[in-house]
Amino acid sequence: MPNSRLACMNLTLAGALLLCAAQSAMAQAYPHKPVRYIVPFPAGASPDIVGRLMADRLGRLWGQQVVVDNRSGAGGTVGAGLAARAAPDGYTVFQCNIASNAIAASLYVKLAYDPQRDFAPISRIGTTASVIIVHPAVPANTIAELIAHAKANPGKLSYGSSAAGTSPHLGMELFKTMAKINVVHIAYKGAPQAIADLIGGQVQVAISNIPALLPPIQTGRARALAVTSLKRASQLPATPTMDESGLKGFEVTSWYGLCAPAATPAAVLNKLHADLTKVLHAPDVQQRLTELVIEPAPTSREAFAAYIAAETKRWAQVAADAKLARQ
Repeated sequence: MPNSRLACMNLTLAGALLLCAAQSAMAQAYPHKPVRYIVPFPAGASPDIVGRLMADRLGRLWGQQVVVDNRSGAGGTVGAGLAARAAPDGYTVFQCNIASNAIAASLYVKLAYDPQRDFAPISRIGTTASVIIVHPAVPANTIAELIAHAKANPGKLSYGSSAAGTSPHLGMELFKTMAKINVVHIAYKGAPQAIADLIGGQVQVAISNIPALLPPIQTGRARALAVTSLKRASQLPATPTMDESGLKGFEVTSWYGLCAPAATPAAVLNKLHADLTKVLHAPDVQQRLTELVIEPAPTSREAFAAYIAAETKRWAQVAADAKLARQ
């Protein structure tokens, strides 16, 4: 019996060593063919610009083509579902984000994927804040004045966001809850439509990531009231934060990261993490992200997983407090 047990232990050890050797060889050879990089938002949007930057730099590093695949729809959940069902071999990666991987679980009754179970987090890429703007005709130059105006006209003001389930949408709902105001949400199929309707006066308030709103702010077609980060944006130095505007502790930042299907081998995930980290520390990449008003924010795999879990819990509470109906 002891000899049998010893033989079994030796076989188990040999199997483990063979598995480690196979995974090491896989990581060294990876990638040996093109990699698909799924971005769950349309071409030309900020997430797409970030995705193409990452794909280009990873492709240069690997000497392989990294093909951006835009699969937009339903606040990023269409692309997320596609990525979750992809073969877990490292040849499909997903630009995960706050909408599809943290907020969606609280807004959709049925998702084609489980945001926690179906993905292996690799690293966060960066974070970006939003800015709240109003049409020039709105009698408000500060957040306090907007709150007073909204309270004097309950349900008569409307705000536009790029889509339901995005961080600007939930950020504005958090604002409404904290300020105890009633402003009607109008969901669009992208930031450009929401901004166009604010400029045209169809909606009085809009919220979106800073890059999309800089042109109308700078040309006077919209008035910036506050940014949603805890520190002021360098591109809008005169615009206060929501925290400075009286809503203490208010912070809403969108984030982008890289994930892979859950069963992707650990050796491949480690290589993806190491190479993405190398890309994110490159000075030209950091400069380009800064130009896009995105703060580079790489993490360890474990820290990114914990971050996503914390974000999911936070936005579930915001959705509950705002009494948002699940779809």
